[in-house]
Amino acid sequence: MTQKVTLSDDQWRKVLIPGQFQVLREAKTEPPYKNQYWNNHEKGIYLCAACGNELFGSDTKFESRTGWPSFYAPLARDKVTVTTDTSHGMTRDEVRCARCGSHLGHLFNDGPAPTHLRYCLNSLALKFVKATKDR
Repeated sequence: MTQKVTLSDDQWRKVLIPGQFQVLREAKTEPPYKNQYWNNHEKGIYLCAACGNELFGSDTKFESRTGWPSFYAPLARDKVTVTTDTSHGMTRDEVRCARCGSHLGHLFNDGPAPTHLRYCLNSLALKFVKATKDR
């Protein structure tokens, strides 16, 4: 999935539920520990909830004790983009889907080896596809 997805806000509102629109398109953050995937331990792939881009695998997910799903690496470097976020009076690295530009979460340098990175993401920004025997 390398073809870019560009929709207007009105078009995104038609395909996303309100919470997803707030997170993915307005860069809001869902509450910790009250989201779908923070404690998910099943094997599979996490997709962008907006466009279906395959972003992260369960093999790089780890328990960060933050209340949000956290990963130490994406499936491939070109799956996400990282930009500077200066909202809320702080400077952070924002993680976006490289295919549709949707806000996924933030990147921190306090993760485990081998990358020492923590991609701290919103569950509403993700769709989980459970692994099957074929995958």
